[in-house]
Amino acid sequence: DFVRRLAARSDILIENFKTGGLAKYGLDYDSLKQINPKLIYCSITGFGHTGPYASFAGYDFIVQGMSGLMSITGESDGLPMKTGVAVADLFTGIYSVIGILAALRHAEATGQGQHIDMSLLDTQAGVLANQNMNYLATGISPKRIGNENPNIVPYEVVAASDGHIILAVGNDGQFQRACKIFGLDTLPADPRFATNEARVENRALLRTFIAPAAAKFAKKELLALCEANAVPVGTINTIGEMFEDPQVKARGLRVDLADDQGNSIPGVRTPIVMSKTPLRYDSPSPRLGQHTDEVMAGLERMERMERS
Repeated sequence: DFVRRLAARSDILIENFKTGGLAKYGLDYDSLKQINPKLIYCSITGFGHTGPYASFAGYDFIVQGMSGLMSITGESDGLPMKTGVAVADLFTGIYSVIGILAALRHAEATGQGQHIDMSLLDTQAGVLANQNMNYLATGISPKRIGNENPNIVPYEVVAASDGHIILAVGNDGQFQRACKIFGLDTLPADPRFATNEARVENRALLRTFIAPAAAKFAKKELLALCEANAVPVGTINTIGEMFEDPQVKARGLRVDLADDQGNSIPGVRTPIVMSKTPLRYDSPSPRLGQHTDEVMAGLERMERMERS
């Protein structure tokens, strides 16, 4: 009853029950739109509200496998691998926000809400991006190639004398400058490596030149040379090192917020930075049920005002 009362005065409702799970409570979209035609109702499930898998429970790990993501993640001679975070869950949340914002514009213009049917599988399959197109253009499913890029070479992890860095050469000009750093001045003119298309075809052979050349440098020296010559490179940080990175610190990604008891609780700010309406970080995430009484009291005040 409380949820129905709240939905009658809400713009947006988001739920992630199994398909059909809220109908028995009268909290499905068809029921709630009767009391609030402007309601935007976003359902997030594993497989969506239609199709043969609609009733199945969906988990990020399973969806990473079913979507094809795990088939392209990991070393070529190793097991299929999931990613280190629940990317299907996260991407679906982001796409849900996009859908909600589009529906909100429609509701403001027409007074009509709608149901948004979000699926983890739809989302994770959709964000395979260039790997989807590699298959659709050739009919051949991409395979796992570790840290290499299927479409750009050299775009991978390379070993310096004291650690690893990411070398991300994205065009022929960057390749020419990288070869100069490595003392491989003749490679850019070699037809086997002169273009990215040729480098993709001869990636294994190119590695036999780059690997020993990179190993002659210490990691910091190689990073500095690449940065000075506009060759894209990056370090491979632990999460702790990431939070200590001067760029991350300068951007203020870590936030330490005081709760209502004065305890400082660390967190991470949203990546969104807005010039006109900057986000405010006044308090940490609430504890379970912390705001329930406040919301109920506020709803009751609104209802009393309407009755009077």
